Amino acid sequence: MHYAAHSWKRPRRKVVVKAETSHRGFNTRYVVTNLHGSPQYDHRYCPRGDMENRIKEQQWLFSDRTSCHDGWPNQYRLLLAGLAYLLLERLRRVYLKRTAYATAQVTTLRLKLLKIGGAVIRNTRLVRLMLSSHYPDQDLFRMLACKLVPG
Repeated sequence: MHYAAHSWKRPRRKVVVKAETSHRGFNTRYVVTNLHGSPQYDHRYCPRGDMENRIKEQQWLFSDRTSCHDGWPNQYRLLLAGLAYLLLERLRRVYLKRTAYATAQVTTLRLKLLKIGGAVIRNTRLVRLMLSSHYPDQDLFRMLACKLVPG
């Protein structure tokens, strides 16, 4: 479609518009490009948005708290956030295939699989983890624990 912003001297031809509606209202997006041929929003711009979502996911883990005055604690937090993201991404990609969490965000994995309540009982030979009987994902948690813990 043709489009011209107020500050532009002439209208542009290559404008990609994605318009959708849902129960929350309209969701219209415009992308101005100078690419040759017919621009396609889904093939060229959706992967870029997906990459930006992965960056946001990493920030939600730990790296949003980089407010120290010294540089090294902030750098260390970013390093830990990167490692945590890699571990959760590997968990999602390898061990959660064909489950409800195969495409879940890392914050969902953290809340549903890692940040759960339970009691740890330890004696000289055995460590037992006791979860609530009302924990909805206990079968999935048990399957993950069996795959991740050797022996």
